[in-house]
Amino acid sequence: MNDSDIKEIVEAVRELVRERVVPLESVIDETDEMPGELKQAAAQMGLYGFALPEEFGGLGLTMAQEARLVMELGYTTPAFRSLFGTNNGIAGHVLMEGGTPEQKAAYLPKLASGEWTASFALTEDEAGSDPAGLRTIATSAIDGFRLTGNKRYITNAPVADVFMVFARHGEQAKASRDISVFLVPSNAPGLAVGPRDKKMGQHGAWTAEVHLDQVFVPEDALIGGPEGRGNGYLTAMRCLAHGRLHIASLCVGMAQRLLDETVSYALQRHQSGKPIAEFQLIQGMIADSQTDVYAGRSLVLDASRAYDDGSDTRMGPSCAKYFASEMVGRVADRAVQVHGGAGYMRGVAVERFYRDARLFRIYEGTSQVQQVVIAKQALNAFRLNLNTPHPSRA
Repeated sequence: MNDSDIKEIVEAVRELVRERVVPLESVIDETDEMPGELKQAAAQMGLYGFALPEEFGGLGLTMAQEARLVMELGYTTPAFRSLFGTNNGIAGHVLMEGGTPEQKAAYLPKLASGEWTASFALTEDEAGSDPAGLRTIATSAIDGFRLTGNKRYITNAPVADVFMVFARHGEQAKASRDISVFLVPSNAPGLAVGPRDKKMGQHGAWTAEVHLDQVFVPEDALIGGPEGRGNGYLTAMRCLAHGRLHIASLCVGMAQRLLDETVSYALQRHQSGKPIAEFQLIQGMIADSQTDVYAGRSLVLDASRAYDDGSDTRMGPSCAKYFASEMVGRVADRAVQVHGGAGYMRGVAVERFYRDARLFRIYEGTSQVQQVVIAKQALNAFRLNLNTPHPSRA
């Protein structure tokens, strides 16, 4: 897709977000419901498949193009993006990264069109940021497998048509090479979805527990076919790398909205006969937030380009996700501070975004996990350089 096409798509998404979604933010937050009209608009615009290949009905955006689009989606409640985020992100990428040609042809068009909503069922009580510790078991059965276990905090679980379920074949406590991923229909006997979680923020984006009790799936439900057995951990890691850049882009979009709300309020709110924007301490907070947004956008776009050309598919995504998710929290905090008491009141945008932003530091790998990944990459790179003769030492 050329620059002209992506510019047109981004502008259309910006118009949809700012003219149709933003006015409904308070209603979505209060009711924990996403209006049907917005779901339909998202499907008609192709948002359920913007990151999926064109050959399967998606838009086929590169990571750098996706980042630009997701920044626009981040400008409003994250619940809107959550409608189709898993189809494009961690769930859809399971098929893109690990599926057979037959599985891709059968299932990706359903995700791209919005006919199906997919969920990524990885997280458990004792396995989230470290998938190697999951406990869900896949036992061999006649012509297939039976899955037993419990998943937590599964995005879109209450409305999912299909789950990408990660399970291990053996009983070892830490056996990352023994994990596979299975495509499980939501109506499979033995699969039950719990009540919607009651969350601090991101209302309208539904999560829930998923229980699997001897759920039978046929052999062709194993993602990747027989050769895909034991590849679930590596598939999850590749999906999460893409997902981290996606979330980082979303954080930049939300930070921009918070900055806009901050500046607008500072210009309108008067104290001592003049706008508070004229006070230098207010200006300092605005400057800090503007710098954070600028740095976050630059980092995400640079990391996305490196992801696309294959030069960095691990360090960059973790750096971007770590910085952007922490950054949007700082910008949200300053936004509330500039608003003063008004920023603590329900119904005010910055109060809602303050609650919404907190989750970004947790999912797709916590900030602490990103620190570990980044540090390991930096240390490994340095060790590699030590073992490589430097021209001046040759």
